[in-house]
Amino acid sequence: MAEPIVTGEEMRDAERAAIGGGTSVDTLMRRAGEGAADWIWRMSAGRSATVLCGPGNNGGDGYVIARRLRELGAKVSVVAPLAPKTDAARSARAEWGDPVSEEWSEDGGDVFVDALFGTGLSRGLSAELQQLVHRLANRHGQSVAVDLPSGVSSDDGALFDDIPSYDLALALGALKPAHFLLPAAAHIGSLRTVDIGLGDIRHRAETLDRPQIEAPRADAHKYSRGLALVVGGAMPGASLLAARAAQGAGAGFVQLASDETAAVPHDIVQVDGDLEHALSDERIDAALVGPGLGRDQDASRRLQRALAAGIPLVIDGDALRLITPSATRFEREWDDNILTPHEGELQALEEHGGIEARGSRLDRARRVADTYGAIVIAKGPDTVIASPDGHCVCAPRAPSWLSVAGSGDVLAGIALARRAVSEDPDAFDAACDAVWLHAEAARLAGPSFAAGELADRVSAALGSALAVAR
Repeated sequence: MAEPIVTGEEMRDAERAAIGGGTSVDTLMRRAGEGAADWIWRMSAGRSATVLCGPGNNGGDGYVIARRLRELGAKVSVVAPLAPKTDAARSARAEWGDPVSEEWSEDGGDVFVDALFGTGLSRGLSAELQQLVHRLANRHGQSVAVDLPSGVSSDDGALFDDIPSYDLALALGALKPAHFLLPAAAHIGSLRTVDIGLGDIRHRAETLDRPQIEAPRADAHKYSRGLALVVGGAMPGASLLAARAAQGAGAGFVQLASDETAAVPHDIVQVDGDLEHALSDERIDAALVGPGLGRDQDASRRLQRALAAGIPLVIDGDALRLITPSATRFEREWDDNILTPHEGELQALEEHGGIEARGSRLDRARRVADTYGAIVIAKGPDTVIASPDGHCVCAPRAPSWLSVAGSGDVLAGIALARRAVSEDPDAFDAACDAVWLHAEAARLAGPSFAAGELADRVSAALGSALAVAR
């Protein structure tokens, strides 16, 4: 199931609400520490641990973790270079009871638990604390971050310091944007959430869920399953890749509007001649424009014709560098279309829309979605899907082998198919389905594949989602 992803402010609001409802800070800390300790105990199989505690409530969580691990039978040492500064942290240290070292002796344990600083950090660590964190991480076999690695900005994933990598991060209460956004996310291996009893938390972002895709109905035919049109351009290879992916993602009928003479597979219908005529077919459920389009006057004309057709669009590649906000907003619906920019194209959309490029990747994707009136898939190692209403979904890290030429064309083709096949059209759901299927196809393709091989795995990825729906 999708999980909420909360900012620091949203987390503080949830904690204040819990406290206002009668739950004490000490109780929240006990739930967080004991829940985290149980995960660490499972991971470490009872081996010894070194817990690094800071001065705030994150450090208090660390003292609770140490106490709980000791109760479970682990050998635990606590390092606390800074004295507790909150009542709850002081109480947790008192309950720990055993000696605390201000500096770490080289005797250390097998598992390093970083509870130095968490969500509230707003600046870098001192040189001494940085050195201590790195030394502990380097001298232990495994490392665990309590809530977040120390030295990370919770809301945007920025690094205040050079941080080590962690085998596990334990999100306390709820996931945070830094668990998904680069550069911080690249330093986190596995990710688990510790429930501390906050109930429903106000949030505007959540995790990407596995889609629930149903097989075609028994009476389905090629048009009822979705007619998807790919608008070709100067470089036919990209549009052919997208068409191939659209077939694997479930479209019943894929057409390619192109005058190019490149070999077109027999199961893709090429529609040549006037593009306006091709787009006028009322049976078309969605169209894709951008892959291989080019950026000359002819490309611009083809884009304008696609925009004028009044059908749901997926806009990718070269087309993203040619459009303006006024071109994508329609009077009937403000979220019919899907934009699929990589970082460079996202910057172009910001420039053309007069949007200031600031804040987190979530913030940037939201502003572009709102300005252009479209669903935005800000694709990359930390893919974000944003709606004009501010709702966002963060995708878990996909295989890094996706960093291959043509990968984006495959994603665009999948998005086209999912947009075309839906009986209850929803561009946001189609975008989420596409991102999940794209990553799953990469996983199935294994290491070091070409974009064509990725497109060939889309059908199997679709099968993975269908198996859940049965």
